[in-house]
Amino acid sequence: MRLKIRDIREDQDLTQKQVAQYLQCDQSLYSKYEREERDVPLHIMVKLAFFYNTSVDYLAGLTDEKRPYKRIK
Repeated sequence: MRLKIRDIREDQDLTQKQVAQYLQCDQSLYSKYEREERDVPLHIMVKLAFFYNTSVDYLAGLTDEKRPYKRIK
């Protein structure tokens, strides 16, 4: 299983710095998440899923389905 956070960022033509700013973290920390040198905390994965309008399962490499699940109201 391989994280897809780098692929989706590049598909959106975003830099690591831009995503790190959204997450309010250093670019160097975000880079470690992409290289899987640090585990991505769940709250960060959730923020990324909302940011990219996808699911945590997709970002975690558990599915190839990009569409997010229907949100619970």
